Amino acid sequence: MIHVYTGAGKGKTTAALGLALRAAGAEKKIYICQFVKGREYCEQKSLKKFGNIKCEHFGRKCFIKSVPTRADIELAKKGLKRIKQALARDKFDVIILDEINIAVHFGLITADEVAKVIKSAKQGTELVLTGRNARPQLLRLADLVTEMKEVKHYYNKGIKARRGIEF
Repeated sequence: MIHVYTGAGKGKTTAALGLALRAAGAEKKIYICQFVKGREYCEQKSLKKFGNIKCEHFGRKCFIKSVPTRADIELAKKGLKRIKQALARDKFDVIILDEINIAVHFGLITADEVAKVIKSAKQGTELVLTGRNARPQLLRLADLVTEMKEVKHYYNKGIKARRGIEF
């Protein structure tokens, strides 16, 4: 099954990690590949406590705000290669491609490349794609699409991202 969590609202990565937590409790093996995230986030510290969850990140310390660099592109391609390897090994029950939609949005990798990788997944593997601006091509491949819609957000009051809540 292919899940896509997209939209402008908060909670896409959080939803994917909730699924990972549930799957870990069912003794499934989970691989999380975080695109465009290079610094350590609190979820990465928490995930290290689970023996059946592997998490790697492929991004620089700062999130892309304007024009991506060559390093951003190389890291995203390395992440996609790692996803291909994980699928080929057939070792994981759940594979989360966190912020993959952002990597496509910024042109680090193409929707065609992602679609090809998704199509290579064996029956029974749960794939979860997160990030804003999911391409229609990837939405068509999905079995489940959830769009997070911002109705109200405390950022608009000037409250900055908080450790343990947003990162």
